[in-house]
Amino acid sequence: MKKQLLVPVENEGLSPFEVVNRSVYRGKNGHSFFATEDIIKFVLNFKGQKENMSVNCDEPYYCSQQIDIPPDLPDIMKQFTKAAIRTQPKDVLEWANAYFTALYKGEEPPVKERYEMPMATQKTDTGLTIGLLKILNKQLSSRKDVTPLEIEEKWNNLSLPKEQLDELLKLGDLRGLFQWEKFLALAASALAESIQTAIKNICDILTDDPEGGASRIKIDKFEFFYNYLATIDGEIPPSYVTEVLKHFKSVANNHDGYIQPSFFTVPGFPSLCPKA
Repeated sequence: MKKQLLVPVENEGLSPFEVVNRSVYRGKNGHSFFATEDIIKFVLNFKGQKENMSVNCDEPYYCSQQIDIPPDLPDIMKQFTKAAIRTQPKDVLEWANAYFTALYKGEEPPVKERYEMPMATQKTDTGLTIGLLKILNKQLSSRKDVTPLEIEEKWNNLSLPKEQLDELLKLGDLRGLFQWEKFLALAASALAESIQTAIKNICDILTDDPEGGASRIKIDKFEFFYNYLATIDGEIPPSYVTEVLKHFKSVANNHDGYIQPSFFTVPGFPSLCPKA
């Protein structure tokens, strides 16, 4: 869709900064996007427009030769704008603060790999998505062990509800210092209707395969997450878990030690959850 500069006729005579504040492209989903290209064109043409405007001689007038723009600024703002559009943060100011703080510290910024529509499947839509979990995993997985406060900081930067975080921590009895992957498993299951879908979500988050690929993970990772979620579920007999792991370890031996979600639906393969 071609972006249009939303500047009505009555806005003629405004400064570029006032025009920018009003120049917002609003998509069908209600999200607002800056019509960047058109704004730039408007600002560049502002000099010609100013000739037809009354000038307040008491105000300082700056020309392009007097303004020194840092050479890195255009690219920084371009990358920031693209990141904001992909991530669609609920609180732009809070997210922007986290974004630039991460860049300053040399850390992973809270940016989605691509734009996604929120598709949370829990009873109340919290806005939690696979894309947001990927962000959290990139930011926290290197630490192996984390604290609730460390997760809460990154969680708040994404404007996710504190109540949801508290529920997940309580569900896993996660206090003090604990494995990041335990929290990841619980968060992935919050977006799933079954343990099988939860494991698929985890595969999509952790895989090194390209987008749309097989979403493979190592068998030892699969074993950890399946064991943990089966324990949290409480209704899957340990003997059944043992049989499932035995089968998929055999399968992984024939696939370079990897498991992928498509294996979960192969006829004759055991389901991750016993049928009632």
